[in-house]
Amino acid sequence: MQFHIETMTCGGCARGVTKAVQGVDAQATVQADPASRRVDITTTAPREQIVAALTEAGFAPA
Repeated sequence: MQFHIETMTCGGCARGVTKAVQGVDAQATVQADPASRRVDITTTAPREQIVAALTEAGFAPA
């Protein structure tokens, strides 16, 4: 699944996004690109769960 996260602007933000996703699914793979503000996630967790975790962490997807 892919997300655009407007508030992800640096490497620290990318680590925060990764931590939030892996808090839901420890086996998830996350490719975060702060320059384009795009995140590609491979996970077995439902999209709604990932969105909720990202929003709670302060990285609400657009």
